Order: sequence, then structure tokens, then C-alpha cells
Amino acid sequence: MKTSHKNKIVVVGAGNVGEAIAYTLMVRKQANDIVLVDINENRAKGAALDIAHGTSFFKQVWVRQGGYEECADAKLIIITAGIARKPGQTRLDLAKTNVSIVKGITENIMKYADNPLILVVSNPADITTMAIQEVSGLPANRVIGSGTSLDTARLRHILSSTLHVNVEDVNAYVLGEHGDSQVPIWSSANIGGFNLDDYASQVGVTLNKEEIAARTKDGGAEVIGLKGATFYGIAMAVSNIVETIMKDDDALLPVAHVLGEEFGDWAGIAVSMVCRIGWGGVEQTMRIHMSEEEKEKMNHSVSLLKEFWAQVKNN
Repeated sequence: MKTSHKNKIVVVGAGNVGEAIAYTLMVRKQANDIVLVDINENRAKGAALDIAHGTSFFKQVWVRQGGYEECADAKLIIITAGIARKPGQTRLDLAKTNVSIVKGITENIMKYADNPLILVVSNPADITTMAIQEVSGLPANRVIGSGTSLDTARLRHILSSTLHVNVEDVNAYVLGEHGDSQVPIWSSANIGGFNLDDYASQVGVTLNKEEIAARTKDGGAEVIGLKGATFYGIAMAVSNIVETIMKDDDALLPVAHVLGEEFGDWAGIAVSMVCRIGWGGVEQTMRIHMSEEEKEKMNHSVSLLKEFWAQVKNN
């Protein structure tokens, strides 16, 4: 069996999310070598075998279990490992636990990889992105958090259903924290080039933006309440980011990375912005038009993340 492949992706964490991501990458032909790494080697082996068996009906893709040494020649490393929030567990306690987990993972990756490109999915995603960038010492543009990519997808899905329009024609972003303080950017939203409100008026639909924003924010909790976990949505969101990177096609995506000094008070915090993504990671951070109210909400979101990050570090 070959042990070296041109387009290798390593997925660290073989739980429901990691497994769904690996499967999605295989189905969408985004790598020819997918390696699952997990402290529970049997879980990783089982997940890899299950996916690999299906390639017989589809396409030759190597899907296998491996160790951190596989990161040495990986084109992309995706970190999904971490625990889910338990009943009664505070958000701070969850963050402390998962930050500890991803720090250990990052140290193991950096033993083998030289200037890797890392995509962070582990929750709380903004905080773990900051922790991984700090521990790795990598340039901020090479540690990308999945951020509000899934929140944006949820918003677009809801708008598509509400306005009875193809979701591909919906252009709208959720930025800020991947969490309760996320900010839908209504002032820049459009439907196929039409102003959002103008389009809604022409098709006879009254948009309740507060309700839509709440449904978007609570989308993950709704799924968890119904089936116990979310993994397909995030797998597709991650796959979309991966495709942009592997094709180096300079797409604009709402992802998180630690912002530079040019962002003033937002500097040093991983927060989702519209970014141009390519083979080098975050190629450019774009400044989308926002209303004054949206700017205030973004300031609030960043402030909360900054405060939370300080608590995590101090503990």
C-alpha cells in the first residue's frame, strides 16, 4: 500500500464530527488520502474502515487510521477533537477542558509538521483557534477556525425557505462569535443582487429579522434537542472550506482567525470575518459594509470573546 500521497488530509478526532467530515471529504473527492487520528485507535480504525469499504462503489481514495507522524506531509490538518458540553457544565469549564485537549494535539502536530495549515472545528471554535495559534506559533493566517461558516449556512437556508428562492442566490453572512453574540449582517445581504428588503417586498414576504436571527443562533441547539448531536451540517461547512483551500480558488468565506494590529481593538482575537481563502490559508480579511448597529454588535461580540479568552488563559 502507498504510504505517501499528493493530497493528504489528516483529521484529528474520530468522533461523530470527525467521521462525518472524513466521509464528506471522500464523497466530494477532496483528497486522495484521508487519515483519521484519535486517542481511541480502535474508533479511528473502525471509522476509517467503514468509510473505506464504501470507496469500492465510488472512487479510489485511501481512508485509514494513523498517528501524528502523518501530519509531516499533510496538505491540511483538521482538528475536531474535544468533548461535548455536558448537562450542568459551564461554558468556561468546557472551554478549559477542550483548550487543554487541543493544546496537546497541537504540540504533537508540531513535532512532525513544518508550517502546517490547520483548520479548527473543536468547540468553542473561536477560543480553540486562539489556543492552537498561540501554542503552534504559526502565522495567524495558517490557523483557520470554522467560525460562523455553519451559522451563515443556517441563515441562508432559513432565508431561502422563507423567500422561496434557490439558496445559491442568497448572499448573507453571520459574523462575530460562533455563539450567542453572533451578528447577522443584514445591511449587506442580498438575493441574487437584489437588496434583501426589496426582494422580500416584490415576492410579498414580510421578513421578521429578529425571529430569523434567533432561529439561526439556536439552530444547533434545535438539532441537538431533536437528535442529540450535530455533525452533517458542520461536515459540509468544513468541506466547503477544504474545497476552497485545495483548489486555491480565492473564495470569500466567513471564517475565524486571530486578527492583526490593523484591526485595532479587535486585534489578537479570533473572530469570524469575511475572508478570501486560498492555498496559503487566509489570503485577505475583507471589511464588509455594516450599519452602525451592526458595528456595535460586532464590538460587543469581540469584547465578549476577549473577556472569555482572558478567563480561559487565567484558569
